[in-house]
Amino acid sequence: MMSNSSGKILIIDDEEKLRKLLFRIVSLEGYEVEEAATLAEARKKLDIGYYHTLLCDVQLPDGNGVAFVEEFKTRKLTSEIILLTAHGSIGDGVQAMKQGAFDYLVKGNDNEKIIPLLEKAVEKAQQAERLAALLKKQTAGFGFENIVGESPALVQAKKLSEKVAHTTTSVLLLGETGTGKEVFAKAIHHSSPRQAENFVALNCAAFAKDILGSELFGHKAGAFTGAQKDKKGLFEEADGGTLFLDEIGEMDVDLQSNLLRVLESGEFLKVGATKTQKVNIRLIAATNKNLEEEAEKGNFRLDLFYRLSTFTINLPNLNHRGSDVLLLAQSFVDELALKLKITAPRMGASFKEALLKHHWRGNVRELRNVIERALIISDNPELDAQTLPFGANINGLSIPDSLLLSEMEKFHIKAVLAKTQGNKTQAAKLMGIGVTTLYRKIEEYQLD
Repeated sequence: MMSNSSGKILIIDDEEKLRKLLFRIVSLEGYEVEEAATLAEARKKLDIGYYHTLLCDVQLPDGNGVAFVEEFKTRKLTSEIILLTAHGSIGDGVQAMKQGAFDYLVKGNDNEKIIPLLEKAVEKAQQAERLAALLKKQTAGFGFENIVGESPALVQAKKLSEKVAHTTTSVLLLGETGTGKEVFAKAIHHSSPRQAENFVALNCAAFAKDILGSELFGHKAGAFTGAQKDKKGLFEEADGGTLFLDEIGEMDVDLQSNLLRVLESGEFLKVGATKTQKVNIRLIAATNKNLEEEAEKGNFRLDLFYRLSTFTINLPNLNHRGSDVLLLAQSFVDELALKLKITAPRMGASFKEALLKHHWRGNVRELRNVIERALIISDNPELDAQTLPFGANINGLSIPDSLLLSEMEKFHIKAVLAKTQGNKTQAAKLMGIGVTTLYRKIEEYQLD
């Protein structure tokens, strides 16, 4: 017996015997079922509760089911409605579908179709429900409620983050690459008294020492060759708000001294300037390194470490989060299907099993990339293990064992071109890059 305990059904029919029969058939499949004998009773139930699918008779004591379909659809619910027609009234069912009904069933003739049809209707309603929740989440900002997961380690990290968010204390986020350090930093900022001010993020590993100093503190015109005018640094941009420094363990020791001065005095000096400036920022730093060990090696200032580690939050890696993998995967399926403008497919059993068994070196970031690739590759309403790059074979292409980005990019381009049957314009659109960029990559990897 299948389990559909999350599906809720409302049966609307004035014939008690038939209604009770439908109730038994549907509830035995694991659905939660309620009944209504009239449209008036159904409206009252709809006003106070939510149902994934309605089974509604055409002829009711206080109205017509076909007309009710149109009324029901004006409620703008994610629910679906299936009409129950009498033999010889198929025209009613066709008219109802034109007005938005999911489908119709002929009483007595289509009993064997009830459960398969309900399953499809409920699945469509649940998908619409998830999509509505996703859209709401995207417009709601970056609060902690948008961080997906129920594992104890993640819940603990969220609790600590929520507590420190309302203070001005500096925060140090520790975790492997891809564990969501910037997501947590944004949630802390958007839950703080500074939420109306700027959140400014910088990856310290992305810049050489001299350029990083200019990015952080800004510079005066003439400070160095090419500095033709004054430049605002990120400390100025974040004044009154939050500055997030990712990969802080990569920062040069000399710049660490300048950062410590800002944290202790609230003052900084632009490159090439002689007068300090005041700034009021909340600093959130992140690293995947052990800063105490780096300090012992002379790579990180111990006094800066003590200053940053007043409040430390450890973010768990994905391999220690159990079934969070599937919760995150479903969230990414819904989000990325919206981005790719496709109907979100189901996650099949083999797909879920492969996700749970995989060792996630890149954590949540890797999972998101894997899901996006699977959605692009798959042509089916259900994702299976063959769409995952875990030593499988996709579209006749052997997935490389190498973890080099260039090899994975080459494979990805080949897979998308195979999917689009060589249509480069369509392939570029699916990958979110320009056609010129795609042609350059094809030439670089000699894919022609």
